[in-house]
Amino acid sequence: MNAISSPDVRPQNPNFSSGPCAKRPGYSLQALSGAFLGRSHRAAEPKAQLADVIARSRRILGMPADWRLGIVPGSDTGAVEMALWSLLGARPVDILTFESFGEGWATDIVKHLKLSDATVLTADYGALPDLGRTDPAHDIVFTWNGTTSGVRMANADWIADDRQGLTICDATSATFAMELPWSKLDVVTWSWQKALGGEAAHGMLALSPRAVERLETYTPPWPLPKIFRLTSKGKIAEAVFKGETINTPSMLCVEDAMDGLKWAEGVGGLPALIARSEANLKAVADWVASSDWAGFLAQDPAIRSCTAICLTIVAPWFVALGPDERSKAAKQLATMLEKLGVAYDIGSYRDAPPGIRIWGGATVETSDIVALLPWLDWAHAQTAAAYR
Repeated sequence: MNAISSPDVRPQNPNFSSGPCAKRPGYSLQALSGAFLGRSHRAAEPKAQLADVIARSRRILGMPADWRLGIVPGSDTGAVEMALWSLLGARPVDILTFESFGEGWATDIVKHLKLSDATVLTADYGALPDLGRTDPAHDIVFTWNGTTSGVRMANADWIADDRQGLTICDATSATFAMELPWSKLDVVTWSWQKALGGEAAHGMLALSPRAVERLETYTPPWPLPKIFRLTSKGKIAEAVFKGETINTPSMLCVEDAMDGLKWAEGVGGLPALIARSEANLKAVADWVASSDWAGFLAQDPAIRSCTAICLTIVAPWFVALGPDERSKAAKQLATMLEKLGVAYDIGSYRDAPPGIRIWGGATVETSDIVALLPWLDWAHAQTAAAYR
């Protein structure tokens, strides 16, 4: 079992979780020393900081000037649910599901909102649904990047410029790592704990003018909890998009989000963040190309995620195992590296095919990815020996 020597170099930061994600390089708790603790989020300085988080996020992402962006409760989940409950029902809806979060939105729309004119377009993990089956007259709900499948949209060519419906995009593991085609989107959501490694529980909700028009001209037939309400007396609640949150935010988390945004600006903004993430994917892809046991869950290179990098084990010994044994073996491989402090949280998502998931967002140094890869070879050899 121990015949093969372990690598000499370890990742400097062993955090490869896909959420919450790694903090930016050089992070320390000292970054939070200026937090407005014990202050009301309605007070002038804390409110100004909330507005600054919104403004910096807009600038880095290149969001159009006529879009609105607000901080909302419940992380990305809260942001998506606000959009679904507030906007859907005016038109038929197409839902794209190719990983667990898209499946969750489909469940909410079909079983909880009980929309009878909903069409669910599905694909297995590692692939995309037939995008050509979406109808521009329908609303469309989809994830831009599959956090649990390692699959992303290659482009937005499939979305009509003259669409009548709204496109509601869960982009939580795509923002700050991929270009988003704002002209093709109407609602975009994300959370602080993904691409910039912020703390959890806060979401971001971006609305196009078309989405705002829907909010002001359509009233859903179901009751809306206060925490979901984005309008007041038939008009958009503008204060939400100027730093006045619906419920009380953590000012400690706000300070942490600000630290991540300032770091993003300091390294060169969105182009630099994308380059860092793509470099991480390339390092893994170069390694997979010469590996005799690891492969990408996404077979098509054009749709491979540069943030949630999902790998499968293709070695004959592994393929020959039964489903339960494959899950056990993959978990054993990941747990081995976790116990050694080499890599934390790299097991595949519980509903995904057994394998490895490495977060490759911009806060992860490529040097740490490169250091991790020989350890994966080592852990695979150890695991394989135990099953032969």
